[in-house]
Amino acid sequence: MVLVALLTFTTVPAAEPVRLGFFMSITGRDASFGEASLRGARLAIDELNAAGGVLRRPLELVVEDNRSQAGESATAAKKLIARDRVVALIGECSSGRTLEAAPVAQAAGVPLITPASTSPKVTETGDAIFRVCFIDPFQGDVLATFARKRLGLKRAALLIDAGSPYSVGLAEYFSRTFTALGGEIVATQRYAGADTDFRAQLTALRGAQPDALFLPSYYVAAGLVAQQAKQLGLTATLLGGDGFEAPQLLEIGGAALDGAYYSSHFSDANSAPESKRFVAAYRARHGSAPNGLAALTYDAVRLAADAITRAGTTEKSALRRALAATKEFPGVTGRTTINAQRDADKAAAIIAVRRGRLEFVETVRMSGTLPD
Repeated sequence: MVLVALLTFTTVPAAEPVRLGFFMSITGRDASFGEASLRGARLAIDELNAAGGVLRRPLELVVEDNRSQAGESATAAKKLIARDRVVALIGECSSGRTLEAAPVAQAAGVPLITPASTSPKVTETGDAIFRVCFIDPFQGDVLATFARKRLGLKRAALLIDAGSPYSVGLAEYFSRTFTALGGEIVATQRYAGADTDFRAQLTALRGAQPDALFLPSYYVAAGLVAQQAKQLGLTATLLGGDGFEAPQLLEIGGAALDGAYYSSHFSDANSAPESKRFVAAYRARHGSAPNGLAALTYDAVRLAADAITRAGTTEKSALRRALAATKEFPGVTGRTTINAQRDADKAAAIIAVRRGRLEFVETVRMSGTLPD
C-alpha cells in the first residue's frame, strides 16, 4: 500500500496597501513642477516601503496628472478620493491649483498636504488642509528685506500675473515690507498667466527707472521676462519667489538671468544629515541634484506616513489630528512644526543666478515680524 500525504497550504493574502493620492502638473506648461515633485514622492515611497511601510502595510502612490490646466485638480481629487479611496492627498505646487482641490478634500474630510503652495488662502479652506512649506507673507518679507538691506535696492517695479493668487498675494506682501523699509514701488504692470510676450509691460516699467523688478511668477515667465527685459535694455535686478524653482529656468532665460535672485525652500548645499542623505539618494537615482520641489514633496509624503504611524490608523479624523499635532518633524527641508493655522514654520533660502549656475546665498529665518 502506498500512502499519499496530502499537504494543505494556506495562502496568506498580501496586506492591502495604504494609498496616498498624488495630483500634479506632470505635463503641460508647469510640467517641471510635477516632474520634480513626483521624483521626490516616489523616492520617499520606495524608502518607506523598504523600511516596512506603515502599520505593517505597503504604501502605494496613486498618480493623477492635471496637465497644468485649470479645473483639473478638483477632478483629480474627486477621482482619488471616490475611486481610489486614498487616505490622504499630496499636491499641488501651484497655489491656484491647490485651491481648486482643497474644497474637495475638505468636504470629504481627507487630509491634503501641499508641498509648495504658499498662498495663505490654501490652509484657510479648513482643518483638513496642511502644508510643509513657508507661506507668502514670510516669503514676501524675506525677498523685500533682502532687496533693501542686502542689495540696497530702492525703486522696485512689479510685474504680476493678475489671475494667479500666488502672484497677486506675493506682490502684496513684498510691497508692504519693501515700502516699510524705505523703498518705493515705482510702477506696476499686469499680464495673463499664459502670456509669452511681455514687451509692452516691460517698456512701461523701464520708463519708471526701477533698480529692482519683482516678478512673483513661475519659471516659464521668469525666463521669458529676463530675455525680453535684456533686449529692451531694462537693467533692474530681477527678483522672484519659489515659482522660479525649476531646471528649465536657466534653459529658458539663459545668460539674461545672471544677477537674478529668488527665494527657495531648500538648497542641496544644506549640511544637515537628513538633507545630505536625501541629496545623495536622489543623485544616485537621477544623476542630478534635487530642487526644492522634490525635497518638499519627499517631506510631504514622509510626513503623511509619520502621521499615520502616530495615529495608529488610516481613519481620516485621527489622521487629521495627528498631522495637526506635528512637532519638530525632521524633514530634509528643515524641522517642521505645523502651527495652529496648519502652516509650517520654516526658514527660506536665497538663491542667486551667477554665470549660468544657481548658487546658494544665505538662509533667512523669521525674527519678530521681519527676517534677520
